[in-house]
Amino acid sequence: MTAPIERAPLGSLRSQLLRWLLIPLAALVVIDAVSVYNNALEAADQAYDRSLLASTRALAERVSIANGRVVADVPYVALDSFETDTLGRIYYRVTGVKGEHVSGYEDLPALPRHVARSDAYPALVYFYHATYRTEPVRIAALYQPVYDDSMRGIALIQVGETLEGRHELSRKILLDTLARQALLVLAAAVLAWFAVRFVLRPLMRLTADVEARSPTDLSNFDPDLVHREVRPLVAAMNGYMARLQTLISGQRRFIADASHQLRTPLTVLKTQAELALRANDPEAMRDIVESIARTTDATVHLANRLLTLARAEHGAVAADLQPVSLVETARQVGLDLAVQAVRKDIDLELEAAGEVMVLANPLLLHELISNLVDNAIRYTPAGGKVSLRVSAMGMGMGMEGGLLEIEDNGPGIALAERDKVFSPFYRAASSQAANADGSGLGLTIVRDIAAMHKADIKLSDGRHGAGLKVSVRFPPLAS
Repeated sequence: MTAPIERAPLGSLRSQLLRWLLIPLAALVVIDAVSVYNNALEAADQAYDRSLLASTRALAERVSIANGRVVADVPYVALDSFETDTLGRIYYRVTGVKGEHVSGYEDLPALPRHVARSDAYPALVYFYHATYRTEPVRIAALYQPVYDDSMRGIALIQVGETLEGRHELSRKILLDTLARQALLVLAAAVLAWFAVRFVLRPLMRLTADVEARSPTDLSNFDPDLVHREVRPLVAAMNGYMARLQTLISGQRRFIADASHQLRTPLTVLKTQAELALRANDPEAMRDIVESIARTTDATVHLANRLLTLARAEHGAVAADLQPVSLVETARQVGLDLAVQAVRKDIDLELEAAGEVMVLANPLLLHELISNLVDNAIRYTPAGGKVSLRVSAMGMGMGMEGGLLEIEDNGPGIALAERDKVFSPFYRAASSQAANADGSGLGLTIVRDIAAMHKADIKLSDGRHGAGLKVSVRFPPLAS
């Protein structure tokens, strides 16, 4: 037998909701923070490049031709205007139309061949990264036309800037972004906590109502007090309590009826025992003991019927349904009760046309047939006849059910009483006249077992309008 799989408890619904809300939110915030940081860096680079281009243009305006050569009038004060806004150091270089060094730092890295011209500006400007004096720098290279009456050409103006300012701005942007996103996550967590707590409040009230209920209070919970998604659960709880109420009511009724029915034979037994204690005549003593034996048999029979009824009503073994031979079960019941039939000189016969299989609990199916045959034998006069008939019954679409019929030539049951005889302890007038010791439980047991097997039961007159015929129709095996 396979051992049941142990499942870990689900834990808190509130914590699970918060996790499912906040973990994806935190992931989205991280993605958004990376995107915002990259966009901010791109904007900062554009701003720094624009400032670098402005410095380059300022130098280009001071490049001219004098005495047939390119000259650059670049005093330090010319660079001071754009150095004041940066934390880095500035390097520049001016190259003439023939590639000669004109001014600035001669060893400033040259413009690489693979660098593309910037499309962000109409000027012939190129931006590139390089290393100068062991420090990373960002360089703007601008081609500037120069000319006079003696010559014309294009000079190259390069302005480089160290990256301390850019890195400082990047750190500031990163810290500001992380701080804002952290505050956003914290605010979202607080709001989500309050939102989940508020949303779960009706469920918590329902939990409190369930815990506060007394064991005997099986009234319905109001589904309108919870959210629409939880209402099916409340409806299921109400349905379960209704079924539980029905079960408890049936148990109470059964206990009351059983105690009432057992009280009479037990009182008789007590009276008979007291008479036996006072009797001095052996013959009288024997008669009393025989009476006690008969009363005990009747009481045992009643107790067995009560136990069978309890088992049938509560469905103790109803789930154990399997294909069972209706013919074989009827034959076994006939063999079990043959002695009882012989004692009353009753002709007990079985008519079966082929094999008939039904989906049933073997024990309860045997009990159903046994109750019907036992009743037929009890209420059929001596010299009578009881017939068991088993046959297949067509249901259409190639499906066949089973039909069980028990017919006798006893007193029968009046038409007006045929619905009442299925109630516990009810006995028809004809039954009381034929057998005063009956319990009134046989047909009740038959009804409950038939219901558990989804079988239909019908009472009708026997052949020629005499006696009683009980028909039980079982559904197809594959239904």
